[in-house]
Parts: sequence; structure tokens; C-alpha cells
Amino acid sequence: MVLVFFLLPVAAIFARVPIGSLLDQLSSDVVGDALRVTLKTNAVALVLIVLLGTPTAYLIATRSFPGRVVVLTLLELPLVLPPAVAGIGLLAAFGRLGLLGGTLQVFGLEVGLGTQAAVVLAIAFVAGPFYVRPAVAAFEAVDPTLLGAARTLGAGPGRTFFRVALPLAAGGLSAGAALSFARGLGEFGATIMFAGSLQGVTQTLSLAIYQEFDLNFDSALAISALLVLVSAALLLSVKLVAGWRSTYTSLIPFARSPSISS
Repeated sequence: MVLVFFLLPVAAIFARVPIGSLLDQLSSDVVGDALRVTLKTNAVALVLIVLLGTPTAYLIATRSFPGRVVVLTLLELPLVLPPAVAGIGLLAAFGRLGLLGGTLQVFGLEVGLGTQAAVVLAIAFVAGPFYVRPAVAAFEAVDPTLLGAARTLGAGPGRTFFRVALPLAAGGLSAGAALSFARGLGEFGATIMFAGSLQGVTQTLSLAIYQEFDLNFDSALAISALLVLVSAALLLSVKLVAGWRSTYTSLIPFARSPSISS
């Protein structure tokens, strides 16, 4: 019964729209524009999340410091914040009249209503914890004796990170990146509050569903079906990567200790 409860809404989306009609709806300008905006903004947001989140997760996982639990809690806070609160907070911080809005404008950076930069920030804020938390867990799972051995053999902090910790945590990092990207695809509340919904500029696929709900319900169903397929593919990839990583490290013991020599 539980499985039926979760599958029925998903199946109903595909049942309402025939394949031929689905393809026609997905070829519309609204869907094409929303798809381009979604892919572009999510790709940029994911790059920011990975570049900033990876070293942050590594430091949290490998260092003991006062307030560590508080830091982790703050990093995970966007997971439980209402979307409207996230949007208002971003607007108050980075909007044209926000705390940093004037400073950003001095450097020629305009963030707020009608800008793709606002979409990127909204996605990064909401989806970031979906990468950072698995990344922390992945680095915590790395055998600390391997890191110590690398340092004993003369590897500096940078080489230890790139040659030992990063390869061993790659499976968890990949899974976190996929989950983060999937969450970004579905982002709605913070984006519409902070960036608005302008076709071809800030309107992502999720925002296009909201617009088409009243104008063309078949189009809304088609976009929903597309997002279901993409989300399912990402979730499957996470499970495959996790399974492959587990099998790889269990069957090949020396894979757990990559060379630190250049």
C-alpha cells in the first residue's frame, strides 16, 4: 500500500498525457526556454557548491574545533527552512536593497529580481546542504591512518587531500553532487521569491509548471513528466555509484590506498 501511495501520483502524470502529445508539448518555446535556463543555472550552481563545499566538508570531517556541531547545524539549516523564508532571506542579503546589494553593484554585479545570478544563488543556497552533508560523511569514512601515512611520507596538506582523501571519498562526493543537482532541478519557492519568473531569463522548469498550470495543463503535465524522468535517472545514478564504489573497494583492497607519489 505504501508503494502504491508513492507511485500513483507519478504514474498519473504519464497516464494523463499520451506519448505523442507529450513530445509536442515539450517542443514548445516555453519548455525550451525553461530547459535552457534550468540547465545553465543548475550547472553554475553545482560548480559553486562543489568548489566551496568540498574543502569545507573536508575541514569539518578531519578537524576537531569548538562549535563544530553548530557549524554543521547552520550548514544544514536550509534543509528545513520554509522556501519562502529562504527567498526572503536571500533578497534581504543580496537583493538590490539588501545588506550586500550595494557592495555587489559597486563591482558591477547585480543580483535580484530578473537576474540569473539570483536563480543561481537560490539554487546553491537550497541545494548546497544536499552535497555538503554527504561530503562530510564521505571524508569521515576515509581511514585516518592513510592520511597520517601520507603526511609521514612527506606529503603536504594539499597533496594529501588531492591524492588520498579525494579519491577515496569520490563515491560519496559524486552521490552528493547528483542529489544536489536533483534538488536544484526542483527548486521553486526561493527562486520565485528572489529571482521572479521571467520566461527565458529566470523561469526554470519548476516555475514553468506553475505558469502552465493555469494556461495549458497538458504542458504542465509534460514538464512534470520530464522532471520525473530526470530525477529518477539521477537517483538511480546515485545508487549505482554507491554500489559500484562499495564493490570496488571490497574486491580490490589496495584501491583503498592510492599512491601519493606524483
